[in-house]
Amino acid sequence: MSFFDKIFGGKDNNPEHQSFWKKIESEEDLAKAIEASHHHKVAIFKHSTRCFISKTVLKNFEKEIDNLDDKLDLYFLDLLEYRSISNKISEDFGIRHESPQLIVIEEGKVINSASHEDISASQIS
Repeated sequence: MSFFDKIFGGKDNNPEHQSFWKKIESEEDLAKAIEASHHHKVAIFKHSTRCFISKTVLKNFEKEIDNLDDKLDLYFLDLLEYRSISNKISEDFGIRHESPQLIVIEEGKVINSASHEDISASQIS
């Protein structure tokens, strides 16, 4: 890994390598996440893969979530690649689009959302 990858988040910091993330890559994936929220809390992390701030927030969040309840599904949305799904989340739940953004859903409704430096595992509890 190069010096710049260590500073700016190279491929080893890619959320696809983290086993706890479930990807949202289609409206069907989003529907499954919302359905799962009727059984336990669901959190969606909307991430901009080109943004240094988003990479930093994601990295810090991933460090925090090790101590979370196992009855939680964590979903990852690459909002640059799947912007239409990000827009659908904003429209369907009536929340403003931000990046990075953490959205917590329970019983099919948003119970908490945070963006930028306000994102923390404490939003899920």
